[in-house]
Parts: sequence; C-alpha cells; structure tokens
Amino acid sequence: MLMKKDIHPRYEPVVFRDKSADLAFLTRSTMTSDQTIEWSDGRTYAVIDVEVSSASHPFYTGKSRILDAAGQVEKFQRRYGRPS
Repeated sequence: MLMKKDIHPRYEPVVFRDKSADLAFLTRSTMTSDQTIEWSDGRTYAVIDVEVSSASHPFYTGKSRILDAAGQVEKFQRRYGRPS
C-alpha cells in the first residue's frame, strides 16, 4: 500500500542542539527550521535549538535542582487558606 502524495510532512535529517550542555545530534524529524548548521559530514542541515536534552536534564545527569518547596506550600496556603 502506498502513501498518498502531498499529505504527509517531510521526514528529513535535522540537527537538535542543546546549547546549555554543548550537545548536538543528527537525527530525522518532521520538524523544520530556517536556521542551518554545517555538520561534520560537510552537509548543511536544519538546526533546532532545545532547552533540555538528555545531556542537561536532571533525571539523566543526576544533578538535581534546588526547589523552594516550602515557599510553594506557603504560597498555596495564602492563596487558598488553611484547611480546617
């Protein structure tokens, strides 16, 4: 069975780049971008900047962020009152 023409997004090589972790990887995606980057193979690919990747996510890196949990509880109690 063949796919219908001109109804599916293009599935092309694209580079995802996490600037905070200095990581970039080449994969295939339907996402597009006007920005381009020259890859190590000498070809130019669309590049998509991401804020979090496996190189910068606390779950994968083992580095946890300090959360102000006490402040969040107090903010909730101020907003909605203390339960009776």
